[in-house]
Amino acid sequence: MKPYETVARCPLDGVRVLDLSRLVAGNTLTQVLGDFGAEVIKVEPPAGDTLRAWQTNGVATHWKLYSRNKKSLCLELRKPDARKLLLDLLPTAAIFIESFRPGTLETMGLAPAVLLERNPQLVIVRISGWGQDGPYRRRPGFGTLVEGMSGFASFNGFADREPVLPPMYLADTVAGLYGAAGAMIALREVERNGGRGQVIDLPLLDPLFAVLGPQAANYRLTGKVKPRTGSRSTNAAPRNAYRCRDGRYVGLSASTQKMAERVFRSIGRADLIDNPRYRTNADRVQHAEELDAIIGGFVAQRTQAENVAFFEQAEVTIGPIYDISQILEDPHARERELIADYPDPDMGAFPMHHVAPRLHGTPGAIRTPAPRLGEHNRALLAEVGVDEAAYARLLAAGAVCESTGSTAASGEE
Repeated sequence: MKPYETVARCPLDGVRVLDLSRLVAGNTLTQVLGDFGAEVIKVEPPAGDTLRAWQTNGVATHWKLYSRNKKSLCLELRKPDARKLLLDLLPTAAIFIESFRPGTLETMGLAPAVLLERNPQLVIVRISGWGQDGPYRRRPGFGTLVEGMSGFASFNGFADREPVLPPMYLADTVAGLYGAAGAMIALREVERNGGRGQVIDLPLLDPLFAVLGPQAANYRLTGKVKPRTGSRSTNAAPRNAYRCRDGRYVGLSASTQKMAERVFRSIGRADLIDNPRYRTNADRVQHAEELDAIIGGFVAQRTQAENVAFFEQAEVTIGPIYDISQILEDPHARERELIADYPDPDMGAFPMHHVAPRLHGTPGAIRTPAPRLGEHNRALLAEVGVDEAAYARLLAAGAVCESTGSTAASGEE
C-alpha cells in the first residue's frame, strides 16, 4: 500500500480554487488541478456534494476518488452570512468553479460581475448541460441527455439494435478535462499577459461534440448519417473485437496496408493479399463482414492469452479486451502503478488511478484523501477573521456545517 505522498513542489502550488460544483464534471476538473498541486476547496452545502451519496456497499467510492487532494468547506449559501464568507475568501482564489443551472448564481447575488468586482483576476468556470445562453440553457443538464443529443449515442452500438449510451460519465469527464485546460489557459492570460479574469462557459455538450471528430464535415460531403457499426471501423479493416476460445475477447486493428498484409500472413492466408476483395483498404472496408468471419474463425481457436502471444510474435497490432479484474492483475499496469492502493478508513486500502499525465520534472501527487464534510471549515475561515466564538455562532445559525463521519455527508452513510 502506498502512503499519501509528500512532495517538495507541484506545478500548481499556490493556485487556490473555490469549487462550488457538484457531481462528476466539476470534480474531474478540480481533481486534475488538485493532483498537480492546486489548493482545491470544495464549497459544499450541508447535504454535501451529491457524490457522497453515490455509494457501493456503503462506501462513497466516487467521492473518495474524485475528491482526493481537496479540502471541504461547508456553507449554507442560502444564508447571507455564508455568502459573505464566500465573498471574503474570493480575493484569495485564482479560479472559481460552479455548476448550478444557468441563472442560479445570479439569483444568489453571486453573478460573475459581483465576483470579478471582488477579484478582478478571477477565472470563473461555469459548468452546465447546454451553456449559459441559447434556447436549451434552462433544461436539466445531465450527461445522459448530452450523450444522446451530441450524436455520440446515435452511432455507438450495432446497426440492428438501439443506440447505446456510454456506461460511464463520458460527457462529464470530457467536459472536466476540457475545463481544466480552459481554466489554465485563462489563468496564463492573467499571470503572464497581465490580463483580467474572465468567464469560461463550459457546457457538457460542446466538448463531447468536439471529440466526435469530423462528423459534420463527413455528413455535408456525403449526405449520409454515419451508421452504427459495432466495433468495426468505417475507415479501416480489419478492425474489430474478436471472441476467443475461453469466452474473452481481443481487439485487433490493421489500419495500414502493411499491417493488414501482416495479419493475412500470420493466419496462413497470404492469398488474401492479392484477392481483389481485400487488396486495398477500401476493398477491405467494403467486405469487412466476410473478412471478420475469416479472422474471427482463427481467433476462436485460441484463448485470449494465446491469441495475444501469437499475434504479438507476428508483430500484429492486437491487445486483450480486459475487464477490471484483469487490469488489476496485469503486470504492465502493476509496474507502472496504473492503480495503487492508498490508506482508507472504510476499506483499509482504496485503489485509485495514478495522476495523469505524468510529468517527469514536476510530477503531480496524491497527497491527501478525500475530506470529511466541513473538515477544513475552521482553518479556512480563520483566514478571513472568524475566531472560535464567531465560528460557534455561525454553526448555531446554520451558516456553516460539519460532519464527524469519514467521507460521507451527515446522515448519508
